[in-house]
Amino acid sequence: MTRDHAPRPEEDEREFAEEQASLFRITIAPLIWALHFAACYGVVAVTCAKGWELGTVRPGLLAFSAAALVGIALTGLVARRQWGPARHGDAGDRGGRAGVRHRFLGHAAFLLAVISAIGVIFVTLPLLMIGSCR
Repeated sequence: MTRDHAPRPEEDEREFAEEQASLFRITIAPLIWALHFAACYGVVAVTCAKGWELGTVRPGLLAFSAAALVGIALTGLVARRQWGPARHGDAGDRGGRAGVRHRFLGHAAFLLAVISAIGVIFVTLPLLMIGSCR
């Protein structure tokens, strides 16, 4: 959309769809981290409460952790592509145009993916360090 003409309905619909996808993309990495957190702590709590050996569930939880990290990494790569710091630089336009908002949402999604990956790593560390429930 330029400042020379009023936006056409199809331009508005396309811009709305892009922004909606960007807003959805922001939530994916933290959602993966939250599901990983709940699943790991839930499975370990049930395992220890039942008196089972922690070694029986550890490989599955480590594989789940690896899958969560892969999902977060893919989300981060897509967000980094949307952000495009190599193409556009870090300087933003204060005019509030759609392209700038789109890149900002990509930047936010990328940073959330980094934070979520750190969260998954910190949730996984006790699985590696703790020998048993006792």
